[in-house]
Amino acid sequence: MAGILALVRRGGDQALRRITTKFDGVKLASLRVSAAELAAAAKELKPADKAALRTAYRNLRKFHLAQRPAPLRVETTPGVVCEKVSRPIDRVGLYVPGGSAPLFSTALMLGVPSQIAGNPVRVLCTPPGRDGRVSPWILYAAQLCGITEVFKLGGAQAIAAMAYGTKSVPKCDKLFGPGNSFVTEAKLQVSRDAAAIDLPAGPSEVMVIADNSANPTFVAADLLSQAEHGPDSQVVLVAFSAKFAARVQTEIAKQLALLPRGAIAARALANSRVILAGSPAEAVEIANRYAPEHLILQVADPRALLPKITTSGSVFLGAWTPESLGDYASGTNHVLPTYGWARACSGLGLTDFLRTMTVQTASARGLKKLGPVVERLALAENLTAHQRAVRVRLDKLSR
Repeated sequence: MAGILALVRRGGDQALRRITTKFDGVKLASLRVSAAELAAAAKELKPADKAALRTAYRNLRKFHLAQRPAPLRVETTPGVVCEKVSRPIDRVGLYVPGGSAPLFSTALMLGVPSQIAGNPVRVLCTPPGRDGRVSPWILYAAQLCGITEVFKLGGAQAIAAMAYGTKSVPKCDKLFGPGNSFVTEAKLQVSRDAAAIDLPAGPSEVMVIADNSANPTFVAADLLSQAEHGPDSQVVLVAFSAKFAARVQTEIAKQLALLPRGAIAARALANSRVILAGSPAEAVEIANRYAPEHLILQVADPRALLPKITTSGSVFLGAWTPESLGDYASGTNHVLPTYGWARACSGLGLTDFLRTMTVQTASARGLKKLGPVVERLALAENLTAHQRAVRVRLDKLSR
């Protein structure tokens, strides 16, 4: 991993081309997606496909617009006003996974909040196919979000390009997006010396808490929907009886046989777990300790359990709320913490694309009121220059 990052840092575009040939099996004349390729993407999709993407875009935009922070202004002392204001991060790098399943949905999840935030520079990287092209779904999603800087780069090399910058790829201040374990590790490494990152968002996870009232067919479908992401996906069922768990496993076997990505899902399921809980309270404790990326509550009264859930990236309530809704079009963001990071990290939102600054203003009256307090506190810390910065002003006012 460190070797790839160092190669890109030293070799720039030339190193990126060599690495792309090695790992993606394609020689690229240009790393950047051309304006013509972007324009052609819309023509390749069916009208119904574009309409579906636009619906997802609208829902995401509606939910993320509601997250805009309001300006904060407080007079803490008469004559002393403190404020908090937001500004967009200047340059953001957006990573959209490709490989066996190009995730155009991630292009929307990253593109929509960055569009609302108004980041001046937005760079999107995604792996090319063997034909050297990027999925038209991803390109059309990028267009919906107003993104024109799109590069045919995947894996750790894409992270390095956005973190360090090359002749073609602009250097970014903060990197966003999920990926496999290599992408996640690359993000963590560049965050030490080159660019901030959103959160550790690695291979997908789901935990389903299901009581005996749940539909085993629904539960099995939810577990498989995450297992098909990749062999390193984590799938956990928390049930209250061995009999119900067995019914779910029977359903999994039936549905698995019908999945085009069944072989991938089967490898993830080989490391899956079924946990039997003695009570709803114990199930909640298990979930909070595990801190899953996705938590589905298929129980008789899911809303009653929600206040007790403290650690999850995103929660899905009830039989009619499959995790797939959040992956694509409900409006919430599907870039979520994995590996238990939900204990300390939140899922992606609009404010991740902003930075805040505090502002303070003191009038002469305010300084007279608060200055002596600051003088006393500064001298208690033996910081005489701090005290003097106040005293020279108070002396001026007294004259």
